[in-house]
Amino acid sequence: MREALDRGVWRALWLTLMCLWLSVAPASAQAPEILLEATRQAGDAPRPALPRDGFAEVREAMVRDQVVARELHDPAVLAAMRRVPRHRFAPDIEPRRAYLDMPHPIGHGQTISQPYIVALMTERLALAPDDRVLEVGTGSGYQAAILAEIVAEVVTLEIIPALAGGAAERLEALGYTNITVLEGDGYYGHPPRAPFDAIIVTAAASHVPPPLVAQLRPGGHMVIPVGQMGWVQNLLLLEKASDGEVSTRNLASVRFVPLTGGH
Repeated sequence: MREALDRGVWRALWLTLMCLWLSVAPASAQAPEILLEATRQAGDAPRPALPRDGFAEVREAMVRDQVVARELHDPAVLAAMRRVPRHRFAPDIEPRRAYLDMPHPIGHGQTISQPYIVALMTERLALAPDDRVLEVGTGSGYQAAILAEIVAEVVTLEIIPALAGGAAERLEALGYTNITVLEGDGYYGHPPRAPFDAIIVTAAASHVPPPLVAQLRPGGHMVIPVGQMGWVQNLLLLEKASDGEVSTRNLASVRFVPLTGGH
């Protein structure tokens, strides 16, 4: 009861602050286009019935050799990666290559991250089944699908129209009903669905975007790569305390494509 009350107070305060911020926010922060809207209702199946595809053993080997072998053990993350057909999210390469220990191009200068990085970022979010998660940088939709296997709701933003449209079609075809795909500038997040229990950014920013920090619920976690294109970047974990104070620590050195937009 106390936790529910605290959440209600924080949400009311947050909505007031967001209204003030939106009144002076740049036009690029406004109204992303909805390409796929979450429709899951209470009582619906928690996960889609994914078709059998002949890649179950390949996914099992990927999880065993690339994820568990590197000391990642969150059961929900491992289960999600064993289920989601990664090859469906890397359409430009031979299906089995999608499960190799490397990123792959998905067009428009973007990539699908290697399996280990997907698992690392997801595990560090410390997700719970009833969480609402914001993803910045949908790409082909693979990370969104992994998240949707674990949490109640995923909101994902992609600034490149062709990628956003392709991800929406792909996720809908696979049967995900708890993902909202938006075409827009992820730097500004998505205030109408905030606050978020967790935020994941899949492109490297030059700094941590203040609008994302504002939209992270107290007690929540954000994982974001920060650094310049062409240099080694830092994968950061941000944790927001109950009083709103934010702490940061470095998880790993990484290389991501840059976060783009009008910021």
